[in-house]
Amino acid sequence: QNSLYFLFSNMHRGKNIIRPFSSAVRNPFQNTFKDLNVGSNTFHYYSLKALNDERVERLPYSIRILLECALRNCDEFAIKGSDVENILNWEKNNTKDVEIPFKPARVILQDFTGVPAVVDLAAMRDATARLGGDPDKINPACPVDLVIDHSVQVDHSRTEDAYLKNEEIEFNRNYERFEFLKWGQDAFNNFLIVPPGSGIVHQVNLEYLARVVFNNENLLYPDSLVGTDSHTTMINGLGVTGWGVGGIEAEAVMLGQAISMVLPQVVGFNLTGELPPTATATDLVLTCTQMLRQRGVVGKFVEFFGPGVEKLSLQDRATISNMAPEYGATMGFFPVDSRSMDYLRQTGRSEEHVKYTEQYLRDQGLFRTYDGSQQDPIFTGDVMELDLTKVEPCLSGPKRPHDRVTLSDLNKEFTEGLSSPVSFKGFGLEADKLKDSAEFTHNGEKYNLDHGSVVIAAITSCTNTSNPDVLLGAALLARNAVEKGLKVKPYIKTSLSPGSGVVREYLAEAGLQEYLNQLGFTIAGYGCMTCIGNSGDIPTEVSDAITSKDLVASAVLSGNRNFEGRVHPLTRANYLASPPLVVAYALAGNVNINFDTQPIGTTDKGEEVFLRDIWPTREEIREYVSKFINADMYKDIYNKIAAGTDRWNALQASTAEEYEWKEESTYIHDPPFFKDTTLEPTPIKSISSARCLLNLGDFITTDHISPAGKIAKNSPAARYLQERGIGEGDFNTYGSRRGNDEIMARGTFANIRLINKMVDQVGPTTIHVPSGEELAVFDAAARYQQEGTDTIVLAGQEYGSGSSRDWAAKGPYLQGIRAVIAQSFERIHRSNLVGMGVLPMQFKEGEGADSLGLDGTESFDIDLNGGDLKVGQEITVTASNGVTFQAIVRLDTDVEVEYYKHGGILQYVLRKLASE
Repeated sequence: QNSLYFLFSNMHRGKNIIRPFSSAVRNPFQNTFKDLNVGSNTFHYYSLKALNDERVERLPYSIRILLECALRNCDEFAIKGSDVENILNWEKNNTKDVEIPFKPARVILQDFTGVPAVVDLAAMRDATARLGGDPDKINPACPVDLVIDHSVQVDHSRTEDAYLKNEEIEFNRNYERFEFLKWGQDAFNNFLIVPPGSGIVHQVNLEYLARVVFNNENLLYPDSLVGTDSHTTMINGLGVTGWGVGGIEAEAVMLGQAISMVLPQVVGFNLTGELPPTATATDLVLTCTQMLRQRGVVGKFVEFFGPGVEKLSLQDRATISNMAPEYGATMGFFPVDSRSMDYLRQTGRSEEHVKYTEQYLRDQGLFRTYDGSQQDPIFTGDVMELDLTKVEPCLSGPKRPHDRVTLSDLNKEFTEGLSSPVSFKGFGLEADKLKDSAEFTHNGEKYNLDHGSVVIAAITSCTNTSNPDVLLGAALLARNAVEKGLKVKPYIKTSLSPGSGVVREYLAEAGLQEYLNQLGFTIAGYGCMTCIGNSGDIPTEVSDAITSKDLVASAVLSGNRNFEGRVHPLTRANYLASPPLVVAYALAGNVNINFDTQPIGTTDKGEEVFLRDIWPTREEIREYVSKFINADMYKDIYNKIAAGTDRWNALQASTAEEYEWKEESTYIHDPPFFKDTTLEPTPIKSISSARCLLNLGDFITTDHISPAGKIAKNSPAARYLQERGIGEGDFNTYGSRRGNDEIMARGTFANIRLINKMVDQVGPTTIHVPSGEELAVFDAAARYQQEGTDTIVLAGQEYGSGSSRDWAAKGPYLQGIRAVIAQSFERIHRSNLVGMGVLPMQFKEGEGADSLGLDGTESFDIDLNGGDLKVGQEITVTASNGVTFQAIVRLDTDVEVEYYKHGGILQYVLRKLASE
């Protein structure tokens, strides 16, 4: 393993113990257990070639890794020989919804989702003790890494000390959360914390935590993981199998459970050619995202191959893998090749590690070459094709990450969208509002805002800040702009939030950070920041100007998500773009510009400057990458992280094995999930006379269900905080308060952009049907609970899209929602609902609430047969208006049926561990 990883592990009192999932003694495939000699060292592994099965070579590389995992862990209990055969027979089974188990080698968390996971583990320790079990059984059985990256906000920007101020505020604002995590660091085995200020989880994973091949006491096996963030897939660019899951499912993996999954289809994506000089990896991933959305790859693996792959840097590949959630795939996988080995060396991994990694993967048939010596695998359906030379500069938006628009068409599309009906592209403005503008004064100067005015420009997100090509490209563009006398208007909130300290080092070494600084792109912190809605406030005079004329203000960011209300409540048009284009639009000041025909600005002498005049060449970018980035930078940065920051090391926390809950805390609260758990499950009650809490349309995201951003001052969560003496300035965000179930229940369906068909206006309200009152969603849910009334949710297509938020399932559970009936579900969210005992049900093809004449005022009866349901079963839903229809139970595996009977996955695991 990575020696730096073990250096970091020493912070944990020697408690990082990597426990094998199963014993080799019981493995029926022991005959595949082989030795591997690398230099003077002898390693061991379970050999795929020793199966002597010609089907192995035809398998996609991603499926071969699932096969190795099943082979190594086969114990005829959790993983059976028949599972190995099912995977081997992928070519015939991949379209048959065959269920297989998967035991990832590790789990990765970020703090927004990691805090509630640790809260649940702490509560499970208490419950285990109450049920007569051993609390110490509640411990991670595999390595778990938690990177604190979601808490820092852009409170300060445009100054060179902004990141220091933001980090100080972050620590003070989140002291209770960090204290709790510090307790968890010492209380649990196999639990590693990367402190605040270190970087973004996926970039830290790529540059530091990833092993590619595990070495567990000389047993070698492929690195694999699940993570509580949808963009865990970024690691697929390095050839590591992994994807995002909900916190609930991740907790089960941490406690030694296998993931139950359907053997996935694998879509082959053949890349040819090379990117043109003006195109970036961001343009490429937005193009792939649009193509894959059109193909339809939800629940599938996408495996990239072809001669074009060789022309992409490892970081380019990681950019494409990162956005797998946006194109809908479980993974966007690049098999390991020689460029992967080069990257391990570039990022400071030891030569010994690189050598045994490469030899192991070659011997296993897991190492990809493009010299014609290997046969391409078999894929599902038609192979997709993309000639990289055809990729154009582009953006995505204004409301969804897969709505790509070319750079040359953006201003035309934006202008047309202003007057188009409200949709994913339209804003529905009346004709007399199209020319509206607002004058305001900022720092003594007068300015005007129009529709399309840029008020936030952020170089942010793991998607792009891990890629030196686009960051150095942005910095070189900034240099060229400064040298021509161009400036960014001072009211635009500009920021740079790198994914690791390595970015700071190479920008400084190249002498380019000073140019970014001059345009306002100073480093604001090392975390996700604007990409997840931690954009902070924009100047009051700017926000007042926007609201005075209801302007369609814009944000341009190098992120991966741009859903309504996510980036900032007042930016209705949000565009994803490469870092160079973020700088370009900040200079232009408005997205309603055609860079081909309109100047981006003028020199001091009044000469027009076009974007093409300041765009850096591909050769210059590559020269800077080669000259200013080296392995010593990575080693130095991550050695410093291993030592911990002064603030983190000085943080005092309890050393008790069971957490001492503090009733006064508004950040960490003992959750109710296990309070009434008994050793034996009770039958699931049928849903009787249930009311519809919400009647929702298509593409309801987890941001709509459980927002991560600011807590609105007139919301139920704000009321809860004010009752406990917390002032508005200290509300913080929903994401930072996910360790408190009381706040998160109140924050469920609290997004200001929520569209509920039961009310006339956009916002987080609904109708309490018996009284006819319009109430905040939480208040209506609470009243139904007081009345003893079950509730359900009706929804359209792709319900639960977006981030893998466990609170998007926990919150509905706490609000008393028994079932969600939707036209389709996002993969992770459906699994999370099952994990919390909320039943996902799907309308039959061609049906939905509207077509069935349901408006949400009805009551509903659903016979659940005591929870004894079957995979894919159709059950009858009866509405009080006389409508009866069949809905499909979206329990997709037998294991999920079992979880549902227990009231959720954690209750299942708790009973299992407590009774052992």
